[in-house]
Amino acid sequence: MRAVEGTATRYIIYGAGAIGGAIGAKLHQGGFDVVLIARGSHLERIQRAGLRLRTPSEDVTLEIPAVGHPRDLEFRRTDVVILAMKSQDTEAALDELRLAAGDDAVVVCGQNGVDNERMAARRFHRVYAMLVVVPATFLEPGVVVLNADPVAGVLDTGRFPRGVDETATQICRDLTASGFSADPQVDVMALKYAKLLRNLGNAVHALCGPDADSGELVRGLGEEAERCFGAAGILFASPERFQERSAHLQYGAVAGEERGGSSSWQSLARGTGSIEADFLNGEIALLGELHGIPTPLNRAVQTLAIRAAAERHAPGQTSVDEIMRIAAQQAHG
Repeated sequence: MRAVEGTATRYIIYGAGAIGGAIGAKLHQGGFDVVLIARGSHLERIQRAGLRLRTPSEDVTLEIPAVGHPRDLEFRRTDVVILAMKSQDTEAALDELRLAAGDDAVVVCGQNGVDNERMAARRFHRVYAMLVVVPATFLEPGVVVLNADPVAGVLDTGRFPRGVDETATQICRDLTASGFSADPQVDVMALKYAKLLRNLGNAVHALCGPDADSGELVRGLGEEAERCFGAAGILFASPERFQERSAHLQYGAVAGEERGGSSSWQSLARGTGSIEADFLNGEIALLGELHGIPTPLNRAVQTLAIRAAAERHAPGQTSVDEIMRIAAQQAHG
């Protein structure tokens, strides 16, 4: 499909859940042209009553255009598509996007993990990576809770696999004008690999609950990952650099809302039937297989998280001891 001509940038948020909903809402508040792509009861609620954004300082309902599929849009050359669905849904979404928009679309991967960019680059030649540090929760249709204020989160962006151009600079400029901290980053993937290290504990907290004594396990997940990164020659940002980009965020309570957990915790809490562990812990397991590095802890967390999601377990139903037992079996199997 050929895109029609256009002049002003329109942001199409493909996957308007917690992160996508927060990004779309803030861009809309910033005066930018925004369209959300959502599904199910969430889409119905947005179309009927608007998207409700709750933060420590405001509770607003925003009338943002929303559709259920890329084919419902007439794409323009100046569109920027920000992917914000979970990684397990990315491949199908990209196929739908390519059929609707053509392969010249600007695609920004605003997601956890490091595989979305590779999936996008197989289909599109203008792909951008976005570091996402946005404490948002989506548990109720039509409602997104954002716990960072006054800066809504960090959304550094650069070309994939490396570089900065005018598009990346403009995206960061627009996001900054909308209340985010967004810097163009030549090596944005190094920041995303550093974020991956932090995300390896997401499934642990979802499985065992945030109060479980999981420190040793989470450290072990990171140690396996760093050995894999070293073997693969993957560069990742230092903890100091990563912390510097997010240290200025201020987190606050939202009236009547208990702050939700990670995206993995939200997947179990909502009973979606899937979870992104294959693209977090599973990324480390894949690197381990490719480079001969044992990754029993990441394998065990991945296995149990996928099972818990498929069986629609509530968060906090697995013990750290069970994860360690499965890991020991895999290490000696």
